[in-house]
Amino acid sequence: MTVREIEPRPDTRPALPSAQFSDAFSISVNEHLDARHAAQRMMGGKTWWITALLKLRNIIVAPFGLKDGQQKKGTDAIGIFPVIGETPERLIAGFDDKHLDFRVVLDVRDAAHTCTVTATTLVMTHNLLGRTYLAIIIPFHKIVVKSMLRRVTG
Repeated sequence: MTVREIEPRPDTRPALPSAQFSDAFSISVNEHLDARHAAQRMMGGKTWWITALLKLRNIIVAPFGLKDGQQKKGTDAIGIFPVIGETPERLIAGFDDKHLDFRVVLDVRDAAHTCTVTATTLVMTHNLLGRTYLAIIIPFHKIVVKSMLRRVTG
């Protein structure tokens, strides 16, 4: 299945109204999923190279005191992402940090024999560190999101 970059849907903006960056990617799957199951497939586990990138990221940002993706016990999270809101058709996950706030909005839309899953990323930076961090990770972000979205196909 092919992952396509699309325009972010306007109805995702309320998840982070002041976002300065947004993008969206979509894939069609040959089964019906709710948002939580699609999110679990997408974000629940990692490939070795995504794990390596996250470890490298955590080493680089540790001196700046940025969050490392470790969740508190009892937090409703999928992978490293705390769940902020959820309906059967939409799951919103993300976190706020001192350099930026981040949301991923995962939407599922059923059609006759397929389900379209769309991952929208919203980012609001707070300072020069956030803007620099975002500029550095955008190319990696696009590759990682596409790879993770392909995992929804099962």
